[in-house]
Amino acid sequence: MNKNRNAFTLIELVVVILILGILAGVAAPKLLNTSKTATENGLKQTLSIVRDAIELYAADNGGSLPPCANATTSLQTALAPYIRGQFPVAPVGTQNRQVTATSTSPVVADVTPTTGWKYNTATGEFIANSDAVSSNGTTKFDEF
Repeated sequence: MNKNRNAFTLIELVVVILILGILAGVAAPKLLNTSKTATENGLKQTLSIVRDAIELYAADNGGSLPPCANATTSLQTALAPYIRGQFPVAPVGTQNRQVTATSTSPVVADVTPTTGWKYNTATGEFIANSDAVSSNGTTKFDEF
């Protein structure tokens, strides 16, 4: 008598589940690291865009840097013609559009930041206001 099997055995199902578990265990760390890398690359690109906007503003205004009197609007308003769309949100730290003005050099992130960005009104230096360490384990976000 030949009976056709129309189902999987318990052993076959367990083997498939084990293989899927091993694949997930290998793939998960790579996916998580990819997310961190994407965030860091987004931060680098955003910094580049804002820094270019600061340089364009200075070129159009006889070398004068854009003002930053408060954390909510002045720098964003000054750079609006040079940035497409809204002023960017910081992808790290407090993750907001606000900017802290400073005149100290070099610019370093606040220990407990309340704004996403930090801007030196005297030199035009613009950084992410986060002293967290990037995925390479040594570089801080405010050093990008």
